[in-house]
Formats: sequence, C-alpha cells, structure tokens
Amino acid sequence: MAVSEIIHVAIAPPAKFEESLIKQVAAIVDKDPYGARLILAGKIPKIIAHYDTVQMAELTAQRLRALGLVVIVCKDSELRKFSQRYVAHTLKFEEQAVIFQDKSGQARRMESRDAFLIIKGRIQTYTETEVTSTKMKFNLPATVLTGGIPIWRRVEEKTTDRSLQTKCFVRLYDRASPEPNVEILQPDFDYSFLGAEMAPSSLANFGTTVAKIRDIFPQAVFDDRLTEPFGVDIPSTTPQESIEINCKLLYLYHQAVSNLGSSA
Repeated sequence: MAVSEIIHVAIAPPAKFEESLIKQVAAIVDKDPYGARLILAGKIPKIIAHYDTVQMAELTAQRLRALGLVVIVCKDSELRKFSQRYVAHTLKFEEQAVIFQDKSGQARRMESRDAFLIIKGRIQTYTETEVTSTKMKFNLPATVLTGGIPIWRRVEEKTTDRSLQTKCFVRLYDRASPEPNVEILQPDFDYSFLGAEMAPSSLANFGTTVAKIRDIFPQAVFDDRLTEPFGVDIPSTTPQESIEINCKLLYLYHQAVSNLGSSA
C-alpha cells in the first residue's frame, strides 16, 4: 500500500495588508486570524496549509488565488530535496555569458539569455568549541587537616564556547528547473579575477561579484530577501535545510508570477 505524501500550500505576502483579506484567508485554511496574520506579514512565501492529496491542496489554492494571492502547491519530498549544487570557485566574464569553474576544474557556461533568477542570501550557523580552563578551588578537607591553613587545589573546568558564523551565497537559476545552475559561497570564492577592483574584504568582493553578474544577466529576476532573518513553518533540523526550502519556495513563487504575466 502506497504511503500518502504531504502536499504543502504556500502563500506569498500580499501587496496590500488588509484585515478583510486576513479573515478570508484564515477561513479558507481553517486558521485563527492571528496565525494567518503572522504568515501574511512576512516577506517571503510561507507554507500556510498541508494536505494528504494534490486535489485537496489545489482546491484550497484555487480559493486563495481567487483573492488575488500568489499561491504555490508542492510536494514535501520536492521541497526537502537537497540541491545537487555546482559550487563555483572562480569565473570569467564574456560579453553575453559567464564561464564558472569549480575547485576540480570543471567548467560551466551560463548564457545571458538563459538566466531566470538570481537569489542572494546568507546562512548563519553556530560553531561549538570545547574550552578547558584551570582554576584554583578552595580545598576544605585539606584545610581542616592542616589546622586551618588554607589549602587550594587546581581544578580543570570544561565549558562550551558558541560562536555565530555568517556567510553569504548567491544562486543562479534558469527556467527549466528549481535546482540552481551555479552557487557562489562568499568565503570560499577566488576573487582574483576582479584584478584592480579586488578589496581586502571577501564580503566587499562578493558584493562586487554579484553586481557584475547582475550586469551580465539584466533580464534575470534578482531576489535578496534571504539576506534578512527568515523562518520556515515545517520541521527543519539544520540552517542548510531552511535555505534549501526557502530557495525552492522563492523559485516557485517567481515561476508562478512569470506564468501569470505571460498569460495576462
């Protein structure tokens, strides 16, 4: 017997935040108005309902679209699937294309006419490091035995130092798939191609690189909403999983908007 798969319905924040719209959405997805308000108040598409069948999900999606909202329907397995990422290490600009190269030397060419979406974001991770320190601790039993002469002993204490690390990324997509064609990670990229424009900071060099990529791909949609704090409302265990889910939701959102525009 086949196991049914969860189908998610996601909704993009509306252009106008109206109380009547909140109440209508809440009634359709069977949520309280406060819960619906939290989802609609965000900046990125968020999952608002879950169903056991595509038919039930599409029925809700149609009712939400009738309110003028951009709605996404997707399977849980598709949303959680990790991208087969091609991580570039350096690049070379041509007049209407960019040639990327990874650390193994494998090259990938992306034509200007093929670029559909550029997502810029950041990922935050916590690194835990065990730190051992030595302290002097008063030894009461030994002090009693010496007739009251204070005795101290060395004690090793272990603590955990938790530090936050932030790195930026940019992903390039074509129209054929929600899987990114190319990804660039800010701290792991070779910026020597910038020449005289290269700065001491990798963050500054990353910004310059993204600007140049946008110049080569002017028709591609640029979305940098993932540079701000965000969250997903389905179980997620790692920051990387959250990035994957939100990147897919953004791609599907822009695909839906593009389809709406082409059908208008």
